[in-house]
Amino acid sequence: MTEAETRSGTQTDSRGTLGTLRNAALLLDLLSDGPAHQQLTELAERSGLSLPTVHRLLRSLTVAGLVEQDPRSARYGLGPELVRLSQRYLARLPVLTALSPYLLPVRDALHTSVHIVLYTRGSVAYVDRADAADIGPYREPHRVEPALRTAPGRILAAHADDPGWDAALALVDSTERALATGERSHWRAATHLTLAAAERGGTEVAVPVPDGYGHPAAALAATVADGAVPQAAAHLIRAAQAASRTLGHG
Repeated sequence: MTEAETRSGTQTDSRGTLGTLRNAALLLDLLSDGPAHQQLTELAERSGLSLPTVHRLLRSLTVAGLVEQDPRSARYGLGPELVRLSQRYLARLPVLTALSPYLLPVRDALHTSVHIVLYTRGSVAYVDRADAADIGPYREPHRVEPALRTAPGRILAAHADDPGWDAALALVDSTERALATGERSHWRAATHLTLAAAERGGTEVAVPVPDGYGHPAAALAATVADGAVPQAAAHLIRAAQAASRTLGHG
């Protein structure tokens, strides 16, 4: 299988409108992974598409603002229009509105940054946060990581349907896949999960935030000292339950 087939989970069909849209989405996905700007030939090789097809799609995506071409290197990268679309998407998510009133109180109670995390295609995106008062001069950038390497991602992936779960497995190595396969039922049933956060220090604690139908629409997460895990879990669970009641009445 080519990298394109692994990412999409299906044979790439270059014919017809559906195939064109699928191929365009594939190129955007490839541009999101790796260097900020990539060569046309490299994208063709990675996607398994012909060079003329990739060139044609990139030109169309550039006109739409979804892709940009660096004038010096002629390489391609993601375009600024994606920012507007992503912000519009996030602004319309009920779960973000429902959680918003609880971020600052939980942050103040735990004295640490609190994050709202979404799951998509095997990865998690840390899309909103309330930063701790003593975070210092550098704020943590928005993060997108393989779901199974984070506490909120494990919860959200475990609750996903089988194709969603398989997408998470595809982004980690065989050892991680074996661990995840054995733990999926536990992760799905857990009220909260923890995972050592080596790069940031301490332990990441995450809880699911159910929508009006009881399915996790997001996760709420914070990284705390090991001894503060029970307190953090309690605060996060209360916030998630309150937000879930709001979603249930929406």
